[in-house]
Amino acid sequence: MATHTTTTDQQIVNYLGYLSEKKKKAVLSVVKTFAEETLTLWDLMPDDVKKDVELSIQQSKKGIGKSHDEVMKKYTMWLKK
Repeated sequence: MATHTTTTDQQIVNYLGYLSEKKKKAVLSVVKTFAEETLTLWDLMPDDVKKDVELSIQQSKKGIGKSHDEVMKKYTMWLKK
């Protein structure tokens, strides 16, 4: 999120003064909906984690690595403790 106020941000703030409380709540609901729809876990991940995930996906597509079932067979004994 930007630390400075953009022209669009300022325009939004200016128009809020003209709205009733009921309309402000409606605007807030819309803004929250947009924010929740556009922000994903991927957006929150650090770049180094994204790089590792992308590398893992590429390796998996090439058949490199082990399936979840194979890994779980090896480590099942640890999960029982």
